[in-house]
Amino acid sequence: MTKPLTLIIEDDPQLGQIFSITLQHDFSVEVLRDGPAALKRLEQVLPALIVLDLHLPDVSGKTILIKIRADERLAKVPVILATADARQADELSDQADIVLLKPISPIQLREIAARLHSSL
Repeated sequence: MTKPLTLIIEDDPQLGQIFSITLQHDFSVEVLRDGPAALKRLEQVLPALIVLDLHLPDVSGKTILIKIRADERLAKVPVILATADARQADELSDQADIVLLKPISPIQLREIAARLHSSL
């Protein structure tokens, strides 16, 4: 059975790896490190879940989230915002399914991802 795809959009290589290892048991995982790469990949695939950092090079996570929610094909994909920016997280909390403030517990991320995916 093929695992559902999760896109991790995170510019910090260590966090990207931690998130990937955390989710790889239940998901096929791709890590994207900047906004333009994420937008290009989102045109090509329909992920089951997106883990999105807000502070990314070139195109912000906020811009990516707005584009996801405006795209009929992607609008219902669960998005977990993963950020250290509490103010911006609060501003965007109504557009994300879950907001997690860094540092994020791998166990918490795994449980939330599983819960969001099973509710589809």
